[in-house]
Amino acid sequence: MTKDVEAWPLPEASHLDESLPTPLYHQIYLVLREQIRSGTIPPNALLPGEQQLAKMFNVSRITVKRALNELAADGLLNRHRGRGTIVTDAAAVPVVKGSFDNLLESLRIMGLETEIEVLDVANLAAGAAIAKLLEIEPGAQVQRAVRRRKLQGEPFSYLVTHVPGDIADRYSVKDLATTSMLTLLERSGAAVFDAEQWITAVAAEPLVASALGVSVGGPLLKVERVMRDVEGRPVQLIHSHYRSDRFQYHIKTHRRKPPGGGKAES
Repeated sequence: MTKDVEAWPLPEASHLDESLPTPLYHQIYLVLREQIRSGTIPPNALLPGEQQLAKMFNVSRITVKRALNELAADGLLNRHRGRGTIVTDAAAVPVVKGSFDNLLESLRIMGLETEIEVLDVANLAAGAAIAKLLEIEPGAQVQRAVRRRKLQGEPFSYLVTHVPGDIADRYSVKDLATTSMLTLLERSGAAVFDAEQWITAVAAEPLVASALGVSVGGPLLKVERVMRDVEGRPVQLIHSHYRSDRFQYHIKTHRRKPPGGGKAES
């Protein structure tokens, strides 16, 4: 039995901006897609009719129809004449959660839950910025690998890794397509002991947007991470772009109590 989605708060027309280069139908597509994937509009829900949605978004019925057709083409909606538009069972996408408290284990879990697709691999001379982070001489050989991860068949992250040449020589390009980097580094005698990372919010550039299936300029989570072995040697530098609707970091902090009691430090 379907549920009437009118019980859930649908976006108002104020979410649309005619001054943006993004067409109105695609803005509606993005807003509804987020509502569906987040579970705000649940699986098997019956959407309001095209006329009602057009009034809600203050657009033409043709504009709404195009947005709904694109959502249907993506497998998020089923459109039935006489029955209306229904959210599919598989529409809600799971969100992968990382944690600062247990970063390496979170990364290992991601490696088990996602699929790897190798887009490009090349051996090249390290530029100054890469060499500094990997603590090697500029011009030293590194392997640059571009990969995409998918979760349930949909793009999840776009990854660019740089690994010192002597370590990368110990595994094959085929291995990159079947095994997580943490496992490959461990097998290569460069097991990761700790990591340092920097996280920023960025707008999707055309190449990354295309790879992740998002709009150019859409919000992404960017993580720059340096992995080190037990001796402190950097063994991998990775620049990751994550879809903001499919990945989140969880941080839990505690105030430290001073010796002998008293008030906790701020």
